[in-house]
Amino acid sequence: MAAFVDRVRITAKAGNGGNGCVSFHREKFVQNGGPDGGDGGNGGNIVLYADPNMHTLLDFRFNSKYLAENGADGGAGRCHGKRGQDLLIKVPVGTVFLRDEDGAVVADMSEPGQTKVLLRGGQGGYGNQHFATPTRQAPNFAKPGIKTEIHTFRLELKTIADVGLVGFPNVGKSTILATLTAAKPKIANYHFTTLTPNLGIAKWRETDFVLADIPGLVEGASEGVGLGHDFLRHVERTRLLLHVVDAAGSEGRDPVEDFHIIQNELEQYGEPMGRPQLVVLNKCDLMPEKDRQQELVEKFRELGYEAFPVSAATRQGFDRLLDRVVQLLPELPPPRVFMEEEEEEEPSITDMSFTVTQQKGGVFVVEGPAIQRLIDSVNFEDEESMNWFHRQLRDRGIIDELRKKGAKEGSPVQLGDMEFDFIE
Repeated sequence: MAAFVDRVRITAKAGNGGNGCVSFHREKFVQNGGPDGGDGGNGGNIVLYADPNMHTLLDFRFNSKYLAENGADGGAGRCHGKRGQDLLIKVPVGTVFLRDEDGAVVADMSEPGQTKVLLRGGQGGYGNQHFATPTRQAPNFAKPGIKTEIHTFRLELKTIADVGLVGFPNVGKSTILATLTAAKPKIANYHFTTLTPNLGIAKWRETDFVLADIPGLVEGASEGVGLGHDFLRHVERTRLLLHVVDAAGSEGRDPVEDFHIIQNELEQYGEPMGRPQLVVLNKCDLMPEKDRQQELVEKFRELGYEAFPVSAATRQGFDRLLDRVVQLLPELPPPRVFMEEEEEEEPSITDMSFTVTQQKGGVFVVEGPAIQRLIDSVNFEDEESMNWFHRQLRDRGIIDELRKKGAKEGSPVQLGDMEFDFIE
């Protein structure tokens, strides 16, 4: 059986855009053909897919780096570079992607078959054919493709189930799961038999619902005691909680006290946040006294909870419980979906908003959303390209602003990762 892994960290990078081509038409008897350099292809995207056949993040332990294909460079004869192939990353349903640096949710793959573009590939650069003008008929420069950055993400798998079984170890949660579904969890008479969340499909009176056994809850679970710190997150998606207690107190424990302990751990973790709970009084076959059973039902009723005496060992008492479950489910909201941060639009090369500041040492720093992209578009070894670059600075008002801030002939100016001397 494959290991259950529900937290990993990966790095991903979309494909770079291909570079535009510098080329001139060559043909017999045509001495001066015009520019015909083609555009570079766009880089491939990183695309997510929620695969209902995956149930663990184990694969990401062995493969944590994901790179989409780069776009191909443009070619002569106005040939457009090939677009980079998208990279598809399959994840289990319920996987949440968090940006590593600030923990912001960027994707919640909560629906089977759901797809989402995690990272977009860089745009391909223009070939030199785009820079021909009546006065510049042979442009010897082109734009490079947009380079993408490496991003780090934390992946957390949060089980999606309609109904979740919670309670102390060894109260019979796994046996109840096996009784109500076709799931085959490991069952034994010792604590922490179940080490991973188990899922099963329960069918009752023409209603199907997903039932999850959530292990590892003990006193102090919200602080990492037992296995609770690892698995409390799987409670977040459940619509209805079945709080299982050992009604017979077969290990010398008090069922009401156990209920309060686990309830406190859920609340410390931020659960159950108002979601409905039903109390399951399991192991009633070990306490045949009907009066004692009814006494427990009344105690939980006073606490505001419906309680149902059952025996997972003898499969008795589940009819009333299941009737109540299928009655409640249609009235409950769908599984919790984590709000994704809105995708930031890539800055356009035409968005030339900027600021000019003078820093220590007298360096004038020009910053803006597309300054670096402008720098990347220049062939600093070509005079025509440099002239085009200087006109861009003048037309966008950057030179005037530098002059207003006190820049003189020869003053150091930093644009992106380049430093120049100011020239009037």
